[in-house]
Amino acid sequence: MAHDSRRRSFVASLGSMAALAVFSQARVPSADAKGTAPQQKDGKWDLSWIEGLKGKHRQVFDFGSRDLGVGGNPLRVPRNYMNAHNTVSGLPDNELNTIVAIAGAAFAMNASDRLWKEYALGEYFQIKDTFTGKWSERNIFVDAPAPANASIKALLARGTIFWQCNNALNGTADEVAGKMNRASADVRADFVAGLNPWVKLVPAHTMLLGLVQEHGFTYEKL
Repeated sequence: MAHDSRRRSFVASLGSMAALAVFSQARVPSADAKGTAPQQKDGKWDLSWIEGLKGKHRQVFDFGSRDLGVGGNPLRVPRNYMNAHNTVSGLPDNELNTIVAIAGAAFAMNASDRLWKEYALGEYFQIKDTFTGKWSERNIFVDAPAPANASIKALLARGTIFWQCNNALNGTADEVAGKMNRASADVRADFVAGLNPWVKLVPAHTMLLGLVQEHGFTYEKL
């Protein structure tokens, strides 16, 4: 795919950038301190939050490995889903459950501004800032101005859940670490610490897609 070749080219260039050496000395707060950590109890994954999702209508939006650099802001789709139920069914948001399920290239949507800037995620994933016209150094989806009310913050306020596939995060961390000549475990820990605090880290995207459908969620691939 063209996107994959662009990404490989960019990551290769990272290894030759002396400025990136500062990353190896950066101290980052723990995942717990950031409010984001693997959803685990006693060393086991805690997926009990799924049981609490009992809205009359429930839908999971599979962002999977979606290329966020093309096709505009995909958050308009879960927004439209809720708006339509508000209008047509007369249901308030608290009777709807929506999940934005993220893996692969869509990782950037779950990453903090710190990760966007330090790892040049805008260039890595080919996402430009509409205000500057340059590769974004911030998470442009958190406060996305357009389309209206299709930002992460707007969806969070309406109860939307964002998850991050742990397997996909590990794969991205391994690729970046290899090109930057850093330990995969260190990059992976930094990525986890740098997830936005509302993100639920889940063991496997494919597993969770199945589980939530078993709990009454319909499915839409984006």
